[in-house]
Amino acid sequence: MKVVADLCIVPMGVGPSVSSYVREIKAILETSGLNAEMHANGTNIEGELADICRLIEMCEARLTELGVQRVFFTMAFSSRRDKAQTMADKLTAVS
Repeated sequence: MKVVADLCIVPMGVGPSVSSYVREIKAILETSGLNAEMHANGTNIEGELADICRLIEMCEARLTELGVQRVFFTMAFSSRRDKAQTMADKLTAVS
């Protein structure tokens, strides 16, 4: 199932700045082969739902390797059955 996901991953208990962890997640996103666009409070990702879920598991595993003991995730998914639609298409539709 093709979806557009909005993902926010927040490492907990690591201090006020999480930028070093976000850089680690960004590196995983960039090598995933999925279309991912970071924004101020998370990342939009488009692809197959199963691929996105595997990507999220990879991100969580990396944070575990880095010693993060607690992670807060928020995820929202949208899909269309009547036509194919990319993130860019959605933005164009409201421009």
